This record gives sequence, structure tokens and C-alpha cells, in this order.
Amino acid sequence: MTIWDDGIALDAVFTKPEGKDRGPVCVLIHGFTGWKDEDHILAAEQAMLEAGVAVLRADMYGHGKSGGQFHDHTLFKWMSNAMTLIDYVRGLDYTTDIYLCGHSQGGLAVILAAGLEHDRVKALIPMSPAWKIPENCRKGIMLGLPFDPDRVPEDTPAWSRGILGGNYIRVAQTIHVEDFIKRYKGPVLIIHGEGDLSVPVEDSIELAKMYPDCTYVPIPEDTHCYDLHLDMAAKALKEWLTALQK
Repeated sequence: MTIWDDGIALDAVFTKPEGKDRGPVCVLIHGFTGWKDEDHILAAEQAMLEAGVAVLRADMYGHGKSGGQFHDHTLFKWMSNAMTLIDYVRGLDYTTDIYLCGHSQGGLAVILAAGLEHDRVKALIPMSPAWKIPENCRKGIMLGLPFDPDRVPEDTPAWSRGILGGNYIRVAQTIHVEDFIKRYKGPVLIIHGEGDLSVPVEDSIELAKMYPDCTYVPIPEDTHCYDLHLDMAAKALKEWLTALQK
């Protein structure tokens, strides 16, 4: 399906557990340079369905099959996307509760969205969350590359994906994630691979201490996208969601 956010077409898929007419729905968001059909995203979706949770997964601005250029995407645009997806879920007759789950930059996006919509979001699941992107941009680090934070580069190489525009950094520098974290008091599950070379596992250990109701699950020796033990990450997600609904 297509969900529109301020003139931008977001490509999305809604899937519900077999035999259920109503229940919780989780908005599921991929990471930086990712898309909605990556293996770890699909595994998370399957775990949710097995736990009785419907899923709305979508490609975000400038990614996958959605509109917008990768070069022009910013965290503000992803925050708008996330809120639009939440509004879509709220409008479904199916929905009883709204959950948010995101991987990497998607993990950051759902942390921000949960803070903005803390009265609507009933559960939050950041997976390998890159929640220190704004802090690093203020320090002058983007994708591991140093820069003068007072002289933001117009373009930054973004691996094989292409070039990321300077407005991404300018926007990120204004976001103080701790303010959003403080606003959300509901249950949180954080999953992180202990061998993650993209986002340090220590970031999630620190993040877990900032939420009053948080479960932290480390995946031994695993990578940013759970290439070694995706089954363990999915199992942790399924078990936590199953217990949440009892």
C-alpha cells in the first residue's frame, strides 16, 4: 500500500496474525540505508505475528520504494514519517494498542516518536539503536568521519548508498534525544548484538538505564543486523511481546 506524508509516498505493508480481527499493531522501521524487506526486519515481523501482534512496516523517506531522495533525508523527515504511520495505525478498526519497533537509525526514529506520542504508544522496541547520532553530529562525527561541527560539509559519502546532504547533520545537531527519552514511561525492550561494529553495544547498555521500565537483551558476539544469531533476536522479541499482552 501507499501511505502519504506531506506529498511523499511511503511504500508500506500491513500484515496481521491469522484469525485475529482486533489487536495491537507495531509500526516497524528499518535503519539508515536500509529498507522494509531486509532479513532482520522480516524476522522481527514474523516474531511479532507469532506473538499475536500485527505489523505495519514501511520504507522511510529516501529509502527503498518510498519517495524522496536519500541525499535529502533528515531525522525531521523520518520523525514526520513515523508520526504519519502512527496516525495510519490509529485509524484502523483493527488497532487496540500501538507499539513501535525500529532498527539502528529506525531505533532512533522510534525513540523520538515515542517521546512525541508518549500518550499513544504502549510499547517501544529499539533494536541496535543508533541513538547517539545527534550527539556525534554535535561533536563533529558522521559515519565515522570527522568534520568541523561549526562548518557542516555540504555532502558526506554514505558508503555505497551515495551522498548524504549537509542538512542531515544540521538537523541532527538540534535534536537532544534525552529529552524524548524522558517523556516515555512505558515498557521498553532493547536488543543489541555484542559484536556490533556500527553502533557500540555500550550505547544500548547506557540507554537501558534511562528508561524506568526497560528490558535489555544482548545477543552474544552478534553483528549490527544479527547476521550470526537472528533467531535469538527474534526469540527475545517474541517472548517479550507475548508476556506483555498477558
